[in-house]
Amino acid sequence: MHGCAALLRVGRSIGLQGRRPASSNSQLKTIRRPSGSGRIGIFKGFNVALSRLAVAAFALAAVGAGAPALAKDFTITVWSGGTSDPEHHRVDNIKLAAEQLQREAQAEGKDLKIKIDARVFNDWDSFKQAFTLAAQSKTGPNIVVSGHEDIAAWSQAGLLRPVEEFVDLDSWPLNAIFPNLTRSAKFNNVTYGLPQDAEARPLFAWIPHLKAIGWSDAGIASLPDRIGKGQYTLYDMLADAKKMQDKGVVAPGYGFYPRNLNGPDFWQFYIAFGGEMFDPKSAKLVFDQAAMTKFYKFFADAVAMGVTKKNHIGLPSDQWYADVASGKAGFWHGGTWHYARYTGKEKLKDFFGTVQFALIPAGEKGGKPTTLTHPLVYLITKQGSDDDANIAAQLVTIASEPRFNVLHAVSSAHLAISEAETRIPLYADNRWASEATKRLLPSAMSLPNDAKLGTYWDLMWNGLLAAWTGDKSPETAVRDAAAEAKSRLGDAIVVR
Repeated sequence: MHGCAALLRVGRSIGLQGRRPASSNSQLKTIRRPSGSGRIGIFKGFNVALSRLAVAAFALAAVGAGAPALAKDFTITVWSGGTSDPEHHRVDNIKLAAEQLQREAQAEGKDLKIKIDARVFNDWDSFKQAFTLAAQSKTGPNIVVSGHEDIAAWSQAGLLRPVEEFVDLDSWPLNAIFPNLTRSAKFNNVTYGLPQDAEARPLFAWIPHLKAIGWSDAGIASLPDRIGKGQYTLYDMLADAKKMQDKGVVAPGYGFYPRNLNGPDFWQFYIAFGGEMFDPKSAKLVFDQAAMTKFYKFFADAVAMGVTKKNHIGLPSDQWYADVASGKAGFWHGGTWHYARYTGKEKLKDFFGTVQFALIPAGEKGGKPTTLTHPLVYLITKQGSDDDANIAAQLVTIASEPRFNVLHAVSSAHLAISEAETRIPLYADNRWASEATKRLLPSAMSLPNDAKLGTYWDLMWNGLLAAWTGDKSPETAVRDAAAEAKSRLGDAIVVR
């Protein structure tokens, strides 16, 4: 069984056992502190004194119980999913944070030793499966780096500790993280994780092909702004893709070259046609049949126009990257982190002279363009002791500091998680990082943290494939998906 699906199913049957959310605004909230270290710098004002007293009391209690107060060894295990070579700082920053925490302990006259055992998974499927099995056998990691959408199912399955029980979210560096990213790490108003990175998923266009069909330099330069204003739509893009094929600058089926595999990117097109995924007032998922029909029809029309292949889904990823980075495609959509792949492994020399990028256009004139940010988050699991969890929480807090996180952002072509990070010269002087942040991040939406999103996602995707391949008309595919949503999700989703 697919690991993510298994956990989503577990999450539907296991509750939160009545946990009361901790208030991030409370001056007197209880935050657990470790017996072996006293990183008090993240507290401010009155909380500093309280935390020092708490650490002292904890240390005295530990001495009374026979445990060493000033010498402690920890082994912290961190696993990271969906992590390729350029993204090594997802775990390396935890190692750097451990070195920093040990130096701080040494400055306080304490003997603290932290060993980090790191494991990275290049793909998501094997990662989710490994974490599921390890959690069941209680051999899992102390820290896991995963997509924020896993929080709902994993917290309901009893696998996570709320990070807000161990850190002060109102103090630096955590209070400087962009609020929309912090919200993505919450479930049922409880903050479970800390954003590890940010990204966006833009539309890309090959500039020489635009010029070949008559676009001027000024027109190409203004494309992001026109898309931002709802003046250039998804169907305008398909029309230009067809012109590229008719002109012979790209082969049939390469005018619009979508993502080659299932992924969150496709929700952007549902949103672009006015769809809504979640209603915060009712706290329910939303299936908008009109928007879903337009979304499905858009991809069916792309196939009918010949600008996208009927059998495009399933294309090997290495081939997909090579095609889009070499000019074989006219338009495509991908992620901001693809910049590292295009200019690195695929050896694209002049990215900014060759590729234009923008938000995903609105589906109709005057509509709202969009992009998806899919933050990965640091999560503290229930593996190990409370002291292990305290150390793990301190490590992910340090790793969230701007000068640590910027190493990941720049080396992997991801986006900053805080305004302070964008001002660090390493980031500010990086053209891709700064332009992508300004152009994309303010309009970014994220998937809802809902334990039943996986079921909704599955039926959305199956319906899209049916419309894409012509097995069903878009209208029939939507009607069947809506009926399945009502049957499988019941009151958890609003079908309208």
